[in-house]
Amino acid sequence: MKKINLFVACLAFMGLTACSDDDGKYNVNGNANAVANNLKSGTWRITLFQEDGNDETGNFEGYNFTFGENGVLTATNGTNTYTGAWSVYDDDNSDDDSTDDSFDSDIDIDITFTEPLEFVDLTDDWDIATRTGTEIKLVDVSGGDGGVDYLTFQKN
Repeated sequence: MKKINLFVACLAFMGLTACSDDDGKYNVNGNANAVANNLKSGTWRITLFQEDGNDETGNFEGYNFTFGENGVLTATNGTNTYTGAWSVYDDDNSDDDSTDDSFDSDIDIDITFTEPLEFVDLTDDWDIATRTGTEIKLVDVSGGDGGVDYLTFQKN
């Protein structure tokens, strides 16, 4: 009888620890407001931008990104300054998710730039893969060809 009770207890424990809102795929740590407040607290740099399997991180070398109030996103390298837009929101909608549930997050970050071309490539609604106070890893699955893009911001 003890073995059966132990077995049932183990199953219950595994069921409680194995399930979460994001199925354990993402370490988002908080809600959209917490993510937005974190982004607004300082400047950030891109440490990885991989698009269609190509590492394009070098296009953003020397740029610092400021996620400002009212959704203003500024990128500057001291010589050039580009202004875009950003927002963070809770996303329970699966319209922008891939058929592969491993790229589904409940918090999205929208980034929009209209120039230059390298920055326009950042324009998308990104799922948060992981987040700490100093690093945010984003992922986007293309609706067209199913390609996966990666974007990582590191706090300065």
